[in-house]
Amino acid sequence: MAIIKPFKGIRPPKDLVEKVASRPYDVLSSEEARQEAAGNPYSLYHIIKPEIDFAPGTDEHDEKVYLKAAENFAMFREKGWLVQDETEKYYVYAQTMNGRTQYGLVVCASVEDYMTGNIKKHELTRRDKEEDRMKHVRVNNANVEPVFFAYPHRDDLDNIVAGIIKHEPEYDFTAELDGFRHQFWVIEDATINQQITAIFAQIPTMYIADGHHRSAAAALVGNEKKLQNPNHRGDEEYNYFMAVCFPDNQLNIIDYNRVVKDLNGLTEEEFLNKLKENFIVEEKGTEIYKPDSLHNFSLYLDNNWYSLTAKPGTYNDHDPIGVLDVTISSNLILDEILGLKDLRSDKRIDFIGGIRGLGELKKRVDSGEMKVALALYPVSMKQLIDIADTGNIMPPKTTWFEPKLRSGLVIHELV
Repeated sequence: MAIIKPFKGIRPPKDLVEKVASRPYDVLSSEEARQEAAGNPYSLYHIIKPEIDFAPGTDEHDEKVYLKAAENFAMFREKGWLVQDETEKYYVYAQTMNGRTQYGLVVCASVEDYMTGNIKKHELTRRDKEEDRMKHVRVNNANVEPVFFAYPHRDDLDNIVAGIIKHEPEYDFTAELDGFRHQFWVIEDATINQQITAIFAQIPTMYIADGHHRSAAAALVGNEKKLQNPNHRGDEEYNYFMAVCFPDNQLNIIDYNRVVKDLNGLTEEEFLNKLKENFIVEEKGTEIYKPDSLHNFSLYLDNNWYSLTAKPGTYNDHDPIGVLDVTISSNLILDEILGLKDLRSDKRIDFIGGIRGLGELKKRVDSGEMKVALALYPVSMKQLIDIADTGNIMPPKTTWFEPKLRSGLVIHELV
């Protein structure tokens, strides 16, 4: 069963929400955050990327930077830029991209569920990134940014959300930077909130879609607080962390692509000939070619696009990891041909989210910065769930969810 609870959200007043709301901390650089927050003292970047309040080049992991986050969080509350709700409640958060809307419930998920594996993950986390977010949670005593969960969709929850969104949203704005619309409803009815809790108790598990490091950090800090409290009861706020939970049938995973600096000493002809050992290679010309099915890849090299289709026998349809296109391409192209052994650390490779389009791959290669680009067909939600359910872990840089959650719509305090 999925244990969730409502919470007293800390939120911006309606007239400030567009100025406060920001992109997540990990999708932009310090300099990009500095530019986006320029002239805007209300921006949440002052809390989630507080290095922008120091001279350019300041180490974002410096202790004074974390302390500045807490100082700014307190200042936002003192000035009334963030205000806490008086009673515990759930919220509905809707995101619209390219005319398509997904509706999530903002809840507090259980630290215990995370620690026992009832909240399932599909990616490995890095300890340094965990520690960074743990410091941020500790110093603010809050989950300032939500994590992104999926759950097996249920008609009863869909019906509750459908009833809520008939009313005027508390927030409704379109982000200027990307044109995505964000709507937010506060569920005031205590009976409906109780129904949501009861329905989630019937859901066997939830899945981390995006935010593995934030989830780990939030749960680990919650567990720390439990161990440090001799009078621990189990109902303290630190036993929970903030998540936006979307039904799995509403989510869309887009492609996550690769660019590589060189051909590992091969000529272009040698490289293409090696590809033909495991792939059917078709030249597509100068017009952008996008993979059209599972096991079909797009390659850009020397002003030409190619279709690569994995030959039968090069993958295992009965292996939840082996069937993934990211596994096929990592093993048969990046490792075997290009000599890329560790995708997490090798500086010869970079990863580009599909939201930037395949034109970004072409641009990176045409500039001379990269030599070759590889585009993949996106992973499905079914594949993600199958992998999580079987206890497997996806290779790095496999999934890209879009739109990203906007930070600053609501915050969960751990007291």
